[in-house]
Amino acid sequence: MVDNPTEAPRQRADARRNQQALLDAAAAAFIASGVDVPVREIASRAGVGVGTIYRHFPTRADLIVAVYRHQVEACAEAGPTLLAAHSSPHAALGEWITLFADFLTTKHGLAAALQSDATAFETLHTYFLDRLVPTCEGLLTAAATAGEIRPDTDPYELLRAVGNLCIGGDTPRYHPRRMVALLIAGLGVK
Repeated sequence: MVDNPTEAPRQRADARRNQQALLDAAAAAFIASGVDVPVREIASRAGVGVGTIYRHFPTRADLIVAVYRHQVEACAEAGPTLLAAHSSPHAALGEWITLFADFLTTKHGLAAALQSDATAFETLHTYFLDRLVPTCEGLLTAAATAGEIRPDTDPYELLRAVGNLCIGGDTPRYHPRRMVALLIAGLGVK
């Protein structure tokens, strides 16, 4: 029996905060130094001990998968939030696609690490599509209903097009965000 009924939920909140800090710190470390960054650097960024990382994520692969899922969730949740915050669904779509493009351009190292386990990669790719295609579809539908874009844009095709535009992002003369902005502008009704 727990003497203080508020103690257990507080611990769970602390654990959630620690896990959130770990995921954010790991994502930043992966972007800055790649997925092979030392665990102690991630722990330092998160302000926790190395043991805390291993308690939440027993293997590096577990951490990589958790970061990927965490960022997919953040991207999926941003769609409705942006739609509610903008008076123009096309503007919300443009901002969301920029977030999506930023997500993709920072995932090259993660994708390579995940592809070493084909089953895990396929599962994550399905998760990615299941979460992000409906978000994109909602934004496209709102923009088409408002008469701001063509009504025949397929969300899967758009996400693939953005993904393809982001592939060349590691070249100094190529700017994926600019190309993505041109693509989104091209969806507009003339």
